[in-house]
Amino acid sequence: MDAEHTVTTVNGRVRGVPSPRSRDGRVTVYRGIPYAAAPFGEHRFAAPAPAPSWEGTRDCAEFGPPPPQGDQLIGAAHWDPDTSLDCLVLNVWTPATAGENAPVLVWIHGGAYIVGSGSEALYDGTRLAESGLVVVSVNYRLGFEGFGHVPGRPDNRGLLDQAAALRWVRDNIAGFGGDPGNVTIAGESAGAGSVVCLMTSPETRGLFHRVVAHSVPGDMVTVDVARSVSEAVAKAAGVPLEAEALAALAPEKILAATDEVLSGSGQEGEGVRTKAFTCYAPVIGGPELPEPPLEAVARGAVAETDLLVGHNTEEYRLFTELGQQVQIDGEEALAHTASRLGLGEGAVEAYRSVYPDASLRDLFNEIRGDALFCEYSVRLAEAHAAGGGSAYFFRFAAQSRVMEGRLGACHAFDLPFAFGNLDCDLAVFLCDGEPDAGLRALSERMVAAWSGFAATGDPGWPAVRPGTTVVRVWDTEDSLVEGDASPVRALWADVPIPSR
Repeated sequence: MDAEHTVTTVNGRVRGVPSPRSRDGRVTVYRGIPYAAAPFGEHRFAAPAPAPSWEGTRDCAEFGPPPPQGDQLIGAAHWDPDTSLDCLVLNVWTPATAGENAPVLVWIHGGAYIVGSGSEALYDGTRLAESGLVVVSVNYRLGFEGFGHVPGRPDNRGLLDQAAALRWVRDNIAGFGGDPGNVTIAGESAGAGSVVCLMTSPETRGLFHRVVAHSVPGDMVTVDVARSVSEAVAKAAGVPLEAEALAALAPEKILAATDEVLSGSGQEGEGVRTKAFTCYAPVIGGPELPEPPLEAVARGAVAETDLLVGHNTEEYRLFTELGQQVQIDGEEALAHTASRLGLGEGAVEAYRSVYPDASLRDLFNEIRGDALFCEYSVRLAEAHAAGGGSAYFFRFAAQSRVMEGRLGACHAFDLPFAFGNLDCDLAVFLCDGEPDAGLRALSERMVAAWSGFAATGDPGWPAVRPGTTVVRVWDTEDSLVEGDASPVRALWADVPIPSR
């Protein structure tokens, strides 16, 4: 890197700019670098193609366009159908110069596989770069474009995009001061589901060495289910489920069809009514993801990959308090929902014994949060340890004060702390204003844990051992629990987490 912040990549030279958030001016950010060709036109619904090369020096002062997406969820990026569709881009924050071999952290955003982008202010990599990492954030195809089943085309195109970005990192990151031999991939929610899939995918062997996964959803689908969902989307769009017919539709037409399908789904069961917020997930059974990740991890297939995984203590409150309408017609209806999730008779009473003052809505939140994020996350840590891998587990328990505390340690509340971005809009909202000294100190500890894990594989507390789940509890006063003390885990002991 020279004084102009320029780096030569395999496709051409790029010029970055000093990060405006850097406290000492050491961090340079390169925004909107293409890692693959625009996934439209001849590349629609195909595996990612190489990015075209360019002459001269590409100015990387501005973020590239986000992938096509609707506004179904909080965290959706503003996507305009009139902007460029050249959305397979990434961003690099670096404090290093060529040859320094700093550890690399590649961030894959969440958003239920239907919304989001790597350019969100929440994911600014400056603070992590100041801790000594080279940080990369990635855009990838979402919704039907990335995860819809299209006959004759690969499934899991969003995962294939992420794999292409990791190959770009392998081939280029040394020029930014990063070490291609010390790469950690990290994600939250759908991003965590993505990195866990990449952890076991044949497409990504040797491209990274560690995995950070916050709030891993266990929701993955079989090819048959993916086909059924895509048939419904194609029908709503007025075309057959055929590649040529679908490729002739503008992205916004398929987004509208997805909205129609989502509007007609989401029933939890008799007496419990909600609206689903996604109908897409990674597809199991093809060459990109031949088996469920939990099974591959349990048999030791990826024991050489270090894992840092955990979840928040009140995951599901984000959805029911900020948008998802839930109506529960009595305790019997809630018991029916628990049964559909695989819990046995008496599960609602058991949850009520743990949360005696909870309303039906509160109990619904606890059950759904455990089913969607918590149980899968802890099983992943335990399976990896049992399979011979190094696994570290955490729970994030710091409480949001907004809305009279109703959000608690909700889904995504951990992210501003781990990125060190407590001044972003989401953090200010969730903290109900300026974070106090205790919350800022918590953020500093989490940034240090991510940085230490990415550098050495050690986040700063003991690993999970077979038979003993050591839990780091993140809060304004941290604690370490020898053994998983979650009081409702026994209810889930015999509940399988199948693919749909």
